[in-house]
Amino acid sequence: MNSRNRKHLVVLLLLLVCTCRTDAFFRTFKDWYDKLTPSNEECNEDWISFDGRGVGKGLEADLGRNLFGQHIASDVILNAMTGFMNNDNPKKSLVLSFHGRSGTGKSLASQLIVKNIFKKGMDSRFVHFFNSIINFPHASQVETYKSQLQHWIRGNVTNCAHSVFIFDEMDKMHPGIIDGIKPFMDYHYKLDGVSYQKAIFLFLSNGGGEIIRESTLVSWKAGKKREELKLEDLETALSSFAFDYYGESNVVDFFIPFLPLEHQHIVQCIMVGMVAMGLQPDHNKACKMADNIVNYIPDDERRISIPGCKKVASRLRHFKQSNKEVPQPAG
Repeated sequence: MNSRNRKHLVVLLLLLVCTCRTDAFFRTFKDWYDKLTPSNEECNEDWISFDGRGVGKGLEADLGRNLFGQHIASDVILNAMTGFMNNDNPKKSLVLSFHGRSGTGKSLASQLIVKNIFKKGMDSRFVHFFNSIINFPHASQVETYKSQLQHWIRGNVTNCAHSVFIFDEMDKMHPGIIDGIKPFMDYHYKLDGVSYQKAIFLFLSNGGGEIIRESTLVSWKAGKKREELKLEDLETALSSFAFDYYGESNVVDFFIPFLPLEHQHIVQCIMVGMVAMGLQPDHNKACKMADNIVNYIPDDERRISIPGCKKVASRLRHFKQSNKEVPQPAG
């Protein structure tokens, strides 16, 4: 396709976005462009890793280097992914539900999973990202969203059985939409001639964040080390909480808690961010920034971070652009 035709295609796509408001919420511009233009990415081993051992090895290293303070999530994700990828004939698609407050690493974990499967990572045309607020904003159009989403999943899994679907802000998704995609995640050999058993569904939710935070605080006050918390300590509460979203269906393989972060984890996030932005990593400055930009609870102990690592990237960009020193913490 020459440059002139590409320009015409872009204009056509913009017109479609303007005239088909529902589709504008449903399909991103990237998805339209990738669907209608040729791509050298194929659904084969040149572009997708089918080696469960290789995926597990890379994922384990990435989780260890980048996902701080989440020993439960790291262990469950690694075991779930390696088990699924090593199974040549899974009985159902893999469905993971991530729960925790904003800034604890849910999005990062999903990106690391994708990175270790697809050569193009999140830019792969076989990875599909949805934000419930942006893509499904109007309750009055639930049936339309539901129909379009079913069509989208069916078409893309037909195109590549190893497709990944990520749903952010899942706790804000209308139950009717969730009901519409449950069949793709359940124990069905085929639906309308299509098998979904090798697809992966990742749900990211702030729901359950308070339960996880309170459980972490109670454990800490009881004198237990953070690392002593286990999935079993939180999974029952989370699964009960998630019943409101998924109902009685057993489509979710694991409800994975993301614990609230502590001061040491914020410092780690800042150090990694410094390297990523080309700044000289400085532990003392990172500690000062962690004190300055993050609120902690309880007030007298400053134990748990409220926003997690959410503010780190924007603050580092600000300091880099303004060439300022990291400010001293108040008091």
